[in-house]
Amino acid sequence: MDSKATEKTAGNLKRIRLEKGLSQADLADKAGINSNYYSKIERSDLKPSIDVLEKIAKALKVKSSDIFPF
Repeated sequence: MDSKATEKTAGNLKRIRLEKGLSQADLADKAGINSNYYSKIERSDLKPSIDVLEKIAKALKVKSSDIFPF
C-alpha cells in the first residue's frame, strides 16, 4: 500500500471504530492484537499485513472492502 492508501485505510478504520462506539483498546482486544500496535495502524505509522486487517475487519463486523480505499 502506498502512503495515501495507508492514510485512507487508517481513516476508514477510525471512522468505523467510532461509529461502533469502540475504543482503540476495545477493538484491539476483539481483534487479538496489541492496543499500541492498533494505535500505530490508525495513525498511519504502520502498514499492517492483510491478515491483521482481516482480524480488525472481523472484530468490527465489516467486510474488508469497507476498510480498503480501493
